[in-house]
Amino acid sequence: MRKQFLFIFLASIVANTSQAQTRSTRIGYIDMEYILENVSDYKEAKSQLELKATKWKQEIETKKLEINKLKESLKTEKALLTKELIEERETEIKFLENEMLEYQQKQFGVDGNLMHQKASLAKPIQDQVFTAVQDIAEAKNYDFIFDKSSDLTMLFSAKRFDISDQVIRILNRTEKREQLNKKQLKQQEAKENLENEIDENPAMAERQKALDARKAAREKLVADRKLEQEAKRKEYEDKRNAIAAEKAAKKNGTVSETAKTTTEEEIKTDGTAKPATESTTIEPTTTTVDPNINKAEERQRLYEQRKKELEERKKKILEEREAAKKAKEAETEKTNTTNN
Repeated sequence: MRKQFLFIFLASIVANTSQAQTRSTRIGYIDMEYILENVSDYKEAKSQLELKATKWKQEIETKKLEINKLKESLKTEKALLTKELIEERETEIKFLENEMLEYQQKQFGVDGNLMHQKASLAKPIQDQVFTAVQDIAEAKNYDFIFDKSSDLTMLFSAKRFDISDQVIRILNRTEKREQLNKKQLKQQEAKENLENEIDENPAMAERQKALDARKAAREKLVADRKLEQEAKRKEYEDKRNAIAAEKAAKKNGTVSETAKTTTEEEIKTDGTAKPATESTTIEPTTTTVDPNINKAEERQRLYEQRKKELEERKKKILEEREAAKKAKEAETEKTNTTNN
């Protein structure tokens, strides 16, 4: 209630000031949570803290399981225990429960380690944000800048008064400046001036967004074309390598593709394999000694491999034909038996 009254009081001051002065009052606001989530150092540290919190939760769950086991054991054995032993067990369980609750409060309580580490983690970034806000207010003549994520209630806030992105850019600039040389520093300053002009001119900001969108579309188109050209080049190289391998195999005496096709067609038609002299033609093997022994061995390996594949294909076709023939004979025999 007190903070709402403060906000109304400030708003009334703004209204009176705007009426009394010829210059209009400039108001802006930031969203501290949004800024923190977009600062790389804070995000990395926050992920480490979340890993710690997960480890603490696992330890608490382990303690709970141990306590539940002790309770179940006591419940099962209670009829066999004396009163003194039962009280001793109950005291031990109560002690472990209190210890677990204290540990939970220590890590996740209002004044626990998690809250302290979150505050210490955000403090350096918040200091940088406050400095950046002051620089923006002085440079652009802001009269009031509020924090939207604070306890101060903002019933409505227009997006055009949000300077959070400007603050993030200033934080990123500070980090980048430390790693730039003189030439890069000048380029960075020119870029910063352009960004400042865009912040001051909404129409220019819209044009810049359209330019960025067209640039992204062009870059995507170029990338797609490069991928397409790379795929075509790879396909061409694969075809060329396949043709070269086929020529090398034929030169070394591999069965020709025409002979293979003829053999397969004859097997499919008759169901039996014809002699190799009728279906295949073996080209004469050249007796020229190849100076490159590795290439000769590779060609011989390809020849043996293709020959093996052809024999396996023949065998498979013959087996399928034989199985079909037996099935047909069995069916015929069954029909004859039924008729008799």
